[in-house]
Amino acid sequence: MPLTLYFHPLSSFCHKALIALYELGIEFEKRIIDLGNDADRAELQALWPIGKFPVLRDHARQKDVPESSVIIEYLDRLHAGQAHLIPDDWETALEVRLWDRFFDLHVQVPMQKIVSDRLNAANGDLSRERAALLTAYGMLERHLAANTWAASPAFSMADCAAAPALFYASTLVPFPDDHRHLCAYFDRLTQRPSVERVLDEARPYFSWYPFAEAIPERFR
Repeated sequence: MPLTLYFHPLSSFCHKALIALYELGIEFEKRIIDLGNDADRAELQALWPIGKFPVLRDHARQKDVPESSVIIEYLDRLHAGQAHLIPDDWETALEVRLWDRFFDLHVQVPMQKIVSDRLNAANGDLSRERAALLTAYGMLERHLAANTWAASPAFSMADCAAAPALFYASTLVPFPDDHRHLCAYFDRLTQRPSVERVLDEARPYFSWYPFAEAIPERFR
């Protein structure tokens, strides 16, 4: 297999890369990494000393590609067929990259701080992180009133970022009832075959998620 993805099926950033691989129809090998296992952690760090997944190994090019957004850019340029996740039009592509960063920085980051707090039993003050998620939801509600997908007329890298970010964030801070555009967008995302496949593959691991009880029944 020319490509190997080093990942964990519960990781939101790994979900983002997996969605892209499934959207583009790219064949690849999966290598699940357990960061609690010394050998696994050493294997990952040999590719990317930071020790975070996902990392893509392109065997033909002898190249290791870290970071979910960079992985998607790499796949889109070198391994995609007719479908693409980054538009050719520069302005639209810039919008895709903007919203990709939005989901990573303003949804994923506060979400992960809340999850980390429970994992570490820190019992910290997370009011700022919860408020940040509500602010992000409000921005998305306004933005999605006129958009089917996050950043372009077609499903893009921004939507790959949105699906796992919103999936996990909504278990921590539910979408407000009056955010109907955001709720409809989330439904579109989770009904997308690539996203459904990723969630199906993650399901056996959901019990490890610190807020597993908050995952809606339809995804369990």
